[in-house]
Amino acid sequence: MAKIWDKGFDANQRVEDFTVGNDRELDLRLAKHDILGSMAHIKMLVKIGLLEAEEEKALRTELQNILSEVERGNFRLDDDAEDIHSQVEAMLTERLGEMGKKIHSGRSRNDQVLVDIKLYLKEEIMQFKEEVIELFNLLQSLSEQHKEVLLPGYTHGQVAMPSSFGLWFGAYAEALVDDMYTLSAAWQVADQNPLGSAAGYGSSFPLDREMTTRELGFTSMSYNVVAAQMGRGKTERILAQSMSNIASTLNKLAADNCIYLSGNYGFISYPDELTTGSSIMPHKKNPDVWELIRGHSNRLQSLPNEIALMTTNMPHGYHRDYQLLKEVLFPALETLHRLLQMTRFMLEHISVNGDILTDPRYEYLFTVEEVNNRVLQGIPFREAYQQVGKEVQAGSFHAPKEVHHTHAGSIGNLCTEEIRKKMEKASEAIG
Repeated sequence: MAKIWDKGFDANQRVEDFTVGNDRELDLRLAKHDILGSMAHIKMLVKIGLLEAEEEKALRTELQNILSEVERGNFRLDDDAEDIHSQVEAMLTERLGEMGKKIHSGRSRNDQVLVDIKLYLKEEIMQFKEEVIELFNLLQSLSEQHKEVLLPGYTHGQVAMPSSFGLWFGAYAEALVDDMYTLSAAWQVADQNPLGSAAGYGSSFPLDREMTTRELGFTSMSYNVVAAQMGRGKTERILAQSMSNIASTLNKLAADNCIYLSGNYGFISYPDELTTGSSIMPHKKNPDVWELIRGHSNRLQSLPNEIALMTTNMPHGYHRDYQLLKEVLFPALETLHRLLQMTRFMLEHISVNGDILTDPRYEYLFTVEEVNNRVLQGIPFREAYQQVGKEVQAGSFHAPKEVHHTHAGSIGNLCTEEIRKKMEKASEAIG
């Protein structure tokens, strides 16, 4: 198959292998979106007089046939096809003759790949939205289910003040709201049509970019054709930052689970089949799933920096460096989907310990509660603080293991419904 940019001589095979790299394999993920972009483009070409209606009909039929092959999993790139764009055009030319070559009028592979990636990332963001909301709903449910069960809160890794499983689960639910805000920002950047920017400087054809924007389901377009091309790398970087934020939340949740499951804490448990044993210690129940979620999340948090470094020091316009973004971002998308799904799966099987505070090591957990009780009885705070401190030092401190927190967001007032409304507002801009 001749390259669509071929000028009549062969590139050195070694150079070609290096420049193409893994791009052909990664391009398979963009096949559906490349075809959808072409369908919108040829419809617009009819309107501006570069295609006859009958030609568009024939091209659309074959594009639909190719799309069906993609959906069935039968679509492949030929060995001599450089990328997804070349493959689709070659298939149309093989089936329809010279008509197939007309599909490229008014386009460059630069704006083709931009369209493909933006459509692909919009689809991925929609899936992230659904997965985050599913995890959010589960965390809120667990928060309400276990809101009466107290557990120690820690600062500096030391026993500090009373907390609860309602607070713990609910905290991660609300943290996901912040992550949804950044995911929404990534959606708004991706939801702009770059088609028609061609190689970055537009076209002398009277392209109807408003039409293709509507046809492809974009809310808006990247109007300035240079700015459209500058979006390559920035879109990926902004999404990567959002993914990193989600990964940060999952990382901390995983770290908590690893600690809480350990014998020194014993706050939670999981069925034996969800933990692993030791080859020599028969009592061990290792949190391997949570440890891997923690590790994968750490790797994902490096993603924005990796993309930033790959796209630094390049002037505006297309550069081949951008090709490498797919190698970094696409596998990371898969990883985050798996982490969100596995986190939800594990939490669906969590059991909490309802008798944690019977352990005497948590006797001093309620010192602040006692100080506050004495303040409410009229004792100045500093004096009440000193009284309780002396009792702790003397080993005579004892206090009821109960709390009376009522303010918004506290143990006795989780504000679950208010947080749910925040999530609804944060997610409504996506889709």
